[in-house]
Amino acid sequence: MSAINVLNLFVPVRSTLKRMAAFAVLMLVLAGAVLAQDSGQKQPSPEPEGGPQGDIGPYAIPKKPDETKPAPLPPPGPKKIEGMPDYTISVNVPMVNVDAMVLTKEGQFIPGLKKEHFRVLEDGVEQKISNFNVTQAPFTAVLLVEFASTYYRMMVDALNASYAFADQLRPNDYVAVVEFDMKPTILVDFTNDKKAIYGALNMMRIPGFRETNVFDALYDTLDRLDRIEGRKEIILVSAGVDTFSKITYDKILKKIKATPNVTIFCISTGFLVREYISMNPSWGATLANMDFLQADNQMQTFARMTGGRFFQPRFQGELPADFRDISDAVRNQYTLSYHPSNTRQDGTYRKLKVELVAPGTDKPLIIRDQKNKELKYQVIARDGYTAKHQVE
Repeated sequence: MSAINVLNLFVPVRSTLKRMAAFAVLMLVLAGAVLAQDSGQKQPSPEPEGGPQGDIGPYAIPKKPDETKPAPLPPPGPKKIEGMPDYTISVNVPMVNVDAMVLTKEGQFIPGLKKEHFRVLEDGVEQKISNFNVTQAPFTAVLLVEFASTYYRMMVDALNASYAFADQLRPNDYVAVVEFDMKPTILVDFTNDKKAIYGALNMMRIPGFRETNVFDALYDTLDRLDRIEGRKEIILVSAGVDTFSKITYDKILKKIKATPNVTIFCISTGFLVREYISMNPSWGATLANMDFLQADNQMQTFARMTGGRFFQPRFQGELPADFRDISDAVRNQYTLSYHPSNTRQDGTYRKLKVELVAPGTDKPLIIRDQKNKELKYQVIARDGYTAKHQVE
């Protein structure tokens, strides 16, 4: 083959190579343009759950959740420490119960009152009464009797008062008998057996000491009653003169304030002894008479603070009527319950006041008797209560 023919064979090859080079140059130019465009501002692409494009951008069309995909697991809780007990946090909303007696000036119970007739003030703030009922039930009481070798007439009065109280007990009443001189002694624990109560009273025949430690005996009784649930009563039969107590008057008042659901009724003894002392105005008699007056004030305070009453019978014949009044007052009471607006559990003492008002007004309620005469009455309730402390 000649040289010319060989060159003619390579002509198509050269043309092809030129075209491939030109195409490669064109691709390089296009790639540079794309890179330049990417380096500038770029329209965001629609999200995977987005829809078709528009003039203002992609339309957001949420995708249905994949039901086959498992739900995310909750965050892990605190690790359990071995040996540490489990604790729970609870909110305790306190409930305050107030027993109120509405009596005539003669001491008779006034029935028929409704919830809207009562108003309860705690530290001067009116409270919303949530529960209301009239209690007519047996009672749980401690007969706390002073029996010391001071005056013979006082011992006789104490025994007469104790027997008069036992006479009016009903079958479902539970009573404990405690006598005290220098220290309290439980003669019989709570029982509804009248024979056991009479047997305990029959044991009080020979007194031991002359000291009459009223504050110690009352403090010990309140401390024991504080462990018993429900409403309780203390029938204190005493001249009220404290001679040798370790507990001071201030401490016994604090104990009364701190003990809930206890009503104290006081029966004063020794009226004839006091009359005899007052008719002999010697120096010693004058001091003794002052002691009796102070004792009366103290027992009146005990009764008033707890919503009870103070009785000072002159003769033995008055005792049955006095104990009937106590029985009626204990068995027939209006019980008011409310959640205090002051929810702080700070252990402070809250003053209470119970009033009778005409429904829908702030005016005092007017009660009339069967002859349509306005009846004078008194509302007896405890002076206050001690709020729970947060650590209790």
